[in-house]
Amino acid sequence: MLGRINHIALAVPNLDVAVARYRDSLGAKVSEPQALPEHGVTVVFVTFENSKVELLEPLGEASPIAAFLTKNPDGGMHHICYEVRDIKAARDHLMAAGARVLGGGEPKIGAHGNPVLFLHPKDFFGTLIELEEVRAYT
Repeated sequence: MLGRINHIALAVPNLDVAVARYRDSLGAKVSEPQALPEHGVTVVFVTFENSKVELLEPLGEASPIAAFLTKNPDGGMHHICYEVRDIKAARDHLMAAGARVLGGGEPKIGAHGNPVLFLHPKDFFGTLIELEEVRAYT
């Protein structure tokens, strides 16, 4: 069911500082910021040959990233994203196996323009998992 790791997401308290650190200190290729109001975040992708790191900054006080940063003020790993070919089939399989899908179980459009879902971290050893539908694995 799972394809490759699409990205690992890091919550950061200041996106500008994080971008500068990755770009200037590590020489990484960094995308332009993208606001995603439906998800309550502003994101930037750091691109590598084999995957990406997503830097997340809260977009508004109601952002789930704001709550995460309250508990982890320096930031930290927020979630890992796996690619799937059919997100609804993956959702149905996981729910039948007892996994909890967050947000009512209906996919939302993510930063790459593809449907995404999140799985409850308590069902996956304390790790929030994002599934992203990618028809042709990259």
